[in-house]
Amino acid sequence: MSVAVVFDSAGTLLRTYRVARDILKDEILTEVETTTITFGAEARVLVVLHLHSRDVIEAPPDQLLSAFFLERSVGFGVACSRRVIPAEAVADILYADGNARVGDMQACIRQVWSCCKRESIVTMNSGVILNMDIPGIEFAVTTGGRPFDGAREAISELHRMGVPAYIASGDRVTKLERMGDYLGIPRERVYGVATPSMKARIVEDLKEQYDKVVMVGDAINDLHAFRKADLAVLTEQQSDRKPDILYASADRVIRNVSEVPGIVAELLTDTTATGKSATI
Repeated sequence: MSVAVVFDSAGTLLRTYRVARDILKDEILTEVETTTITFGAEARVLVVLHLHSRDVIEAPPDQLLSAFFLERSVGFGVACSRRVIPAEAVADILYADGNARVGDMQACIRQVWSCCKRESIVTMNSGVILNMDIPGIEFAVTTGGRPFDGAREAISELHRMGVPAYIASGDRVTKLERMGDYLGIPRERVYGVATPSMKARIVEDLKEQYDKVVMVGDAINDLHAFRKADLAVLTEQQSDRKPDILYASADRVIRNVSEVPGIVAELLTDTTATGKSATI
């Protein structure tokens, strides 16, 4: 039998520190779940920005973020939303917002840097949460983190077992590829800026190549992929504060990513007991 494992990144493979600045309330929120904030209102859209943190830090803090994006030709990707919103509609709001300032994003970046300065940060991403009903930028967000202890070893063990590992995440592709290099996951198996529906489609596509596909995730944006996978694994390594629907949709709940190879080994053992081959 052939098996593949698909991992989310932030909160699943990465110990992630997330900071958001509420533009309307003028306050900083720490250790937040950006997907939970996004799914808190139907009109919200989590947008990943293709930019470098140092470029943001070096820009004038009073400059409008929208003007900064236009000046630097900053591209974007939609990471998640509760409803399907065309990219053109997102662009219209993102590049015309008149409230959020560069300083709002600088505050998020500095907060993440101050928390993670002793860490070896493998990925760092910034973005915004748009509210299409305002319309405008409601939150500026920055995330930074490093692989969980045991993540690299878990991937190596899967590969030793002949089980390929994939990454499907809403994060930027370039950042994910760097993390994949560190973890030993080939770049052709890394899918970035993946919305919840795209994650589910990736799982479905892999099911055409493999007998069983395991999805490992930690947040509400993994729900659709959980439902498409042959085995859904919910990890509480980052946090055990999860929506009830995630627990209802998960086949297994784990506390550490290092448990994944054991679960896959059980899956292979169960199948070989019926006389099927467990090789790829």
